[in-house]
Amino acid sequence: MIEILISLFVLSGSLLSLIGSIGIMRLPDVYARMHAATKSATLGVVLLILGTFTYFLAEGVFSLQLLITIVFVFLTAPVAAMIISRSAHRNGVELWSQTKHDELMESYPEHLEPERDNEKADNS
Repeated sequence: MIEILISLFVLSGSLLSLIGSIGIMRLPDVYARMHAATKSATLGVVLLILGTFTYFLAEGVFSLQLLITIVFVFLTAPVAAMIISRSAHRNGVELWSQTKHDELMESYPEHLEPERDNEKADNS
C-alpha cells in the first residue's frame, strides 16, 4: 500500500513538473511563464520530495531535512517569482498584446513608471 502512495506522489509531481515545463515554453510573455514556473513546478517539486520523504519514512528513517526543504520551496519560490516579475515590469518588459489590465502600473508613483518600447514609438 505504501508503494502505491509513493508512486502517486512521484507520478503526480512529475506530471505537474512536465506541465510547468510545457507552460514555460508555450505561454506568451514572461509574466505568464513565471506563473507556470512557480505554481505547477513548485507543487511538482513538493510532491516529489513528499514521495521521497514517504519512502524513507516507510524504511524507518525520519528525514527532517526533507520536510524543511518542502517548507523552504513553498516559501521561496513564490517570492522569487514575484520579485522577478516586478523587476521585469519595472525594466519595461512588454506585456502580452492581449493583456487587458496592468495592475502593477497603478502601483508605481508617477515619476517611477517604466518606459516601454511601444510608448517610445508612439511619442516619436
